[in-house]
Amino acid sequence: MALDESLLNWHSEGKIPPTLRFYGWSTPTLSVGQFQKVQKSINFDAVHNYNCEFVRRLTGGSAVLHDNELTYSIVVSEDHPAIPASIREAYYILSKGLFEGFKNLGITVDYATPERSEAKERTAVCFEKAAFYEMMVDGKKLSGNAQTRKKGVLLQHGSIPMSMNTEMLYDLFRFPSEKIKQRKRNAFQNKATTIDQLTNHSHSFSMMKDAFYQGFKKGLNITLHPFELTKQQWEEVHHLANTKYSSKEWNYHRSKESIQSV
Repeated sequence: MALDESLLNWHSEGKIPPTLRFYGWSTPTLSVGQFQKVQKSINFDAVHNYNCEFVRRLTGGSAVLHDNELTYSIVVSEDHPAIPASIREAYYILSKGLFEGFKNLGITVDYATPERSEAKERTAVCFEKAAFYEMMVDGKKLSGNAQTRKKGVLLQHGSIPMSMNTEMLYDLFRFPSEKIKQRKRNAFQNKATTIDQLTNHSHSFSMMKDAFYQGFKKGLNITLHPFELTKQQWEEVHHLANTKYSSKEWNYHRSKESIQSV
């Protein structure tokens, strides 16, 4: 999370070009949206018992369990000619890279276009509900995305699961009763799916990265060049991680900033 925010800051300052980043998770991690209230919705005893990490994102949205997945982030100026002013339309433009990435894995996806009433529904679990232009297969959500705009820069990152531990996922949330939790867990299979489920095949991080690297190149019609951080840049990232993303104040208390709707 600190690296994604640092990329946003450096691009805002003109120090780096637009970036596309792929990353994975060495430990299962629950990330929550910047404005998400967590004390009543997250079961922190279960987070501890599963040895699960916990972090608040710079972007909005609901909680995501990051585990066996490919995660991507995109940083680009808001005034870039290819980026629409509308948040929703920007999602559509950037989702073209995801569309082509899934195609490279042999998966044909549809764009989610929820009705207005569905779009306003609230859920603590990200993959229970699709937002505009997220990827769907047979009515089931396949990837989740979140976006923010700060300092004239758009940051979008997203979760593309190869598989998902739904037992762990639902244990990490608070429910009025075990019966309701189990009912929600059972219903989840009709709301979301994963790449390994769809293809009946196990994928590696390397396979996923290659598929979506080529997908973003084609879908966004861009040329990509390797980018490595300097020692000083890594020091900045680690400082931000230690002072912000490791702090209880940031992770456990809801931001006081105003909320903008999509």
